[in-house]
Amino acid sequence: MSGNPLRLSGQERAAIGALLRFPLVAAVNGRRSRRFPVGGSIPAGELAFTSSRPVQPLSEVERALVLAVVTGVTGWNFGISHHPGYAPALPNYPGSAGGRTFPSAAGFHTTEFFFTDDSGTYFLSSRDAAPAGEVPVGAAPVEGSAEGPDDGPDDGPYGAEGDRLDVDRWLNATTARYRRLSPERLWLPREEPYVEGHNTWIANHPGSLLVIPVADLAQHLIANLAFFLQNGYGVYDDVNGRPLPGADDPSLRHAGDPVPLSFVEQYTLAEASAELITGVYNGHLLLGALGLGGWTFDGIDRLSVLGASGDPAVPGLGFHVEHDDRWALPNPTGLAGVFETLARPHVRDAAEAVQRFTERKFGPGGPFHPDTPGPWRDTRRVRSSAAPYDARFVRLLTAEVRYIDETFGKLPGTVPTVHILNYLQAQHLDVDFYDHHFTPGAYLPTHRDHQTTWH
Repeated sequence: MSGNPLRLSGQERAAIGALLRFPLVAAVNGRRSRRFPVGGSIPAGELAFTSSRPVQPLSEVERALVLAVVTGVTGWNFGISHHPGYAPALPNYPGSAGGRTFPSAAGFHTTEFFFTDDSGTYFLSSRDAAPAGEVPVGAAPVEGSAEGPDDGPDDGPYGAEGDRLDVDRWLNATTARYRRLSPERLWLPREEPYVEGHNTWIANHPGSLLVIPVADLAQHLIANLAFFLQNGYGVYDDVNGRPLPGADDPSLRHAGDPVPLSFVEQYTLAEASAELITGVYNGHLLLGALGLGGWTFDGIDRLSVLGASGDPAVPGLGFHVEHDDRWALPNPTGLAGVFETLARPHVRDAAEAVQRFTERKFGPGGPFHPDTPGPWRDTRRVRSSAAPYDARFVRLLTAEVRYIDETFGKLPGTVPTVHILNYLQAQHLDVDFYDHHFTPGAYLPTHRDHQTTWH
């Protein structure tokens, strides 16, 4: 299910025009965790306060703006331009042809998004979405789309004449990706252990938008194993004290000098975490420009969100969960038909995982398929020049993946298959709380004027 096309009012178009002129430095310096919403209450302590204003959900346009900035596709991935060990071939690292609003190590792009609000719970996929020209580089608002005719000259800080942002197209590219999974807000008891104690009063509060980025660490690990293999390194299982298959293969430039498995998996976790946090950080900066409250935080139990709380009454997102006495925690692996990782049971075995990984890169729509459009003057020639995966390489990569899966019972072996780091919560701010308890300057003029500007 995709979202219905947005129909922006004249007031919303004017507000977006002002939003697009909001300075980046002001957003960075004005960033704070502003947790107190309209309809909120802190029952006790020095900051006790009860809002006199009703709960107010984000409008469809406000929600779309936040999600476009967190998840949006912004153009074509430029890839990795050169490696002397590959030349004249192009390095074959990226997993996606598109670029998004946040960086991804070597363009792996293994993160996707769920979100929930008073209207339901949704999946929003953007990692393999092809750019549709919705965000031209250096874009300025189209006249009549966001800014009115009296907003100044065409040339300005957002681009020059002919290099314009069609706001409707930009936002509707995001809303078209909505897939509603439930008409209900994701339910979690607002108590420990589901929510950390200091967040029980506010996390997933009525009226709020909660954005939940998730990473497929199984796929990200395969990408890193491929990266090290392509650069001539095998892997050593430092947990069990033995090399992975192929570590001494004479075809590897660094045969006999493998990298530790624990390092590769920690590397994977860290790289995916960078995707997760920078996406929501972008959204956090936007909140100040919009005049919305909210913050990024990790204080909701990720296992409970995914569906591994152990309490049938708290199903979370309903991910498939596996258990093994070798693991300290249960291991969610994915949501069938929605977010399926390259791990069992969503793939049959290691061979299928590697095949699907390879198809994503070299198949139709992938970054190394000659028919995939792109940013170069001769895109077909550039994409066709990427170093291929030959049969030997696929055999070695599959053997490594199979070893980890069979040895540890899951993929990756020492870190979770699905990873959540930070959430973004967006909500309407109750400035009365800040006027009552704080000195001037606790919120921005955009917060002060939000209701007048947007509603």
